[in-house]
Amino acid sequence: MCVLPSIYIHSCVVLLRKVVSCRLTMIMKEGLRYLAGVAGPSGYGSNSTAEQVTQDCSCPLPSHHHLTAIVTGATSGIGAETARVLAKRGVRIVVPVRDLKKGAQLKERIQKESPEAKIILLEIDLSSFASIKRFCSEFLSLNLPLNILINNAGKFSNKLEFSEDKIEMTFATNYLGHFLLTELLLEKMIETSAKTGTQGRIVNVSSVIHSWVERDNFYFNQMLQPNKHSGTHTYAQSKLANILHARRANVTINAVHPGIVKTEIIRDHKGFITGMHAVPFCFIFRTCGHIELHSLFFVACKLLKSTSQGASTTCYVALSQKIEGVSGSYFADCNESCCSSLANDESEALQLWKQTRALINRKLRQPRAKDL
Repeated sequence: MCVLPSIYIHSCVVLLRKVVSCRLTMIMKEGLRYLAGVAGPSGYGSNSTAEQVTQDCSCPLPSHHHLTAIVTGATSGIGAETARVLAKRGVRIVVPVRDLKKGAQLKERIQKESPEAKIILLEIDLSSFASIKRFCSEFLSLNLPLNILINNAGKFSNKLEFSEDKIEMTFATNYLGHFLLTELLLEKMIETSAKTGTQGRIVNVSSVIHSWVERDNFYFNQMLQPNKHSGTHTYAQSKLANILHARRANVTINAVHPGIVKTEIIRDHKGFITGMHAVPFCFIFRTCGHIELHSLFFVACKLLKSTSQGASTTCYVALSQKIEGVSGSYFADCNESCCSSLANDESEALQLWKQTRALINRKLRQPRAKDL
């Protein structure tokens, strides 16, 4: 048996301590930049609001008044703020809604502030492939252009639930539903771009929690019908899939992390806040090999953004001229950022795309029980 000299062991320990110390120092600096709202290369930071980033865009696209955007999950939270601000800038907003009453309330609020705003409500259930097909058919029948698609809707559940297509509900809603929606609307976006000369943009709202997913826990079939369920882990998997999706589309598409935002999901799930938006400070706990839920929850609560700050990155990526031609990237705090190595894996993105296409094609060919 080989015995390492004590001096060698001591040197390794010292080196390890230096590495950890440097890592913690870097994390603290990132955290302080976040808290201070220090602007990045774009000129914006964590404290920037959706109104600020759209007002300062200097008319990035030819004319906001000729743009049409679809915003999912727009009846509350970040989605509602995104729809409000884009409408205020003159963008026609199409809102896919599950609850038409909530949609009508959103429309009333927006038009009260912006009387000239054009808001169109269409019914959809993003967990249902059949419902998504109906929505797209209805939208396309309106003969409207489509410049911007914002895949914002997100679901989180501690309970294991399945969609009508017999797929785990969170994954079905957050990833598969938006994938199908994008696929069915791509041709319209490409057509609009060719006719107007205006670059079409797709924005997938993801989360930094995607980085918590390990490669050996990212198996397509297991995500469809998991043997065991963790709300946070399932949500993280769906958000990783959103980023990988952004690497495979044939138009300009990017993923964004909105930040730690005061939404209904955060208020309803204390454990979720410690995972969904893992801010730099949180990694201090992970680096030390232990996560204290209450401590992490306390830290995270102090870093919550307003909904307007949370919607800023989505609006920036949707409208800013500074990212003209940028695609397949990941943004946080209105600046291009780094995502996990798994999220950057092109072969993983291709495999997920192929598996998703095969699943959707198979499901759409199957007759539903109520149609038999």
